Amino acid sequence: MTLRSTIAAFLIAVYALLAGVPAAFAVQKTLKKPPASAKRQAPGPLYGQRAEAMAFADDLAERRNLDREWVRQAIGQSRLLPSVLRLMQPAPKGTAKNWRVYRSRFVEPVRIRSGQKFWQTNAATLERAEQEYGVPAEMIVGIIGVETIYGQQVGTFRVMDALATLAFDFPSQHPRAAERQAYFRGELEQVLSLSMRNGSDPLDLRGSYAGAMGLPQFMPSSWSKYAVDFDGDGKVDLMNSPADAIGSVANYFKAYGWKSGMPTHYPVQLTGSEADLQELLAPDILPSFSVASFAAKGAQLPIEAQSHAGPLALVELQNGSEPPSYVAGTENFYVITRYNWSSYYAMAVIELGAAVKAAMAGQGK
Repeated sequence: MTLRSTIAAFLIAVYALLAGVPAAFAVQKTLKKPPASAKRQAPGPLYGQRAEAMAFADDLAERRNLDREWVRQAIGQSRLLPSVLRLMQPAPKGTAKNWRVYRSRFVEPVRIRSGQKFWQTNAATLERAEQEYGVPAEMIVGIIGVETIYGQQVGTFRVMDALATLAFDFPSQHPRAAERQAYFRGELEQVLSLSMRNGSDPLDLRGSYAGAMGLPQFMPSSWSKYAVDFDGDGKVDLMNSPADAIGSVANYFKAYGWKSGMPTHYPVQLTGSEADLQELLAPDILPSFSVASFAAKGAQLPIEAQSHAGPLALVELQNGSEPPSYVAGTENFYVITRYNWSSYYAMAVIELGAAVKAAMAGQGK
């Protein structure tokens, strides 16, 4: 131990003694090395040093009629996060998708048990949301469970740091770099406008590496458009109010066209040619085919789907080196993908919600 560290430890011990804290504990806490994760997430320089960022702040303040110095300070005190840039990189080419592996991350005992507890605690609120918005409770439970395990993992990144990093330094090698950078500049603008309206400090917000916040992981623009005060306390709080999170998820689905009573998908058996298969897959997850056109291309649906009036999409879920799985996605399946543009995500939400509902029924709700 150096002379400087010896003196520092002595002073800490004296302070701890005066404060009633065990001196050994105080010294140990001071000398303990930071965890490796802290090194990986070490922040970069302040954006206040970047002329581009400050010009953006000035333009934003003028367009949104916000206090110029407040905006400059909020953006200026944000820092570049190298870890966010690494997390935003696309998967390496040739990486095989695997639905079964993906599913196992979300439809598993911890989330199911947590989902049961969440449903039991918020049963009346979930029922009210279903009545007002037409969105089944299991869908709302599935979303919040996949996103944050019912509030257990809401993110530790400072939202302003994450959004500023992606707004000004989005990875140029990303295939949609320009589009994504513009998107995150819009989200940075939204979070500042939202904070000004709420009278809150944007630098206090914590969330995901992409800037999503709260139990349902709403991006700032979604918070502004779809979040609701469902507990009636006069404010929208997606961080601490399960009721607001439940109502907001239901409102989001309804705004994107959720149809009450419509299934999310049907099983399907494929008997057509490879050309038929490729034609069915061409629109991706956008519902584009009638039941009749599905049948004409060798996609056989069960009896309960024969009377389905809306369009369908053939959804492919790859299973690594094993054959893919297929379902016929409805317009409601497509609505779920507006929350996260992934068919794998949508199926995980559906199946987690169904698993929690089954567990609730099994215990006599």
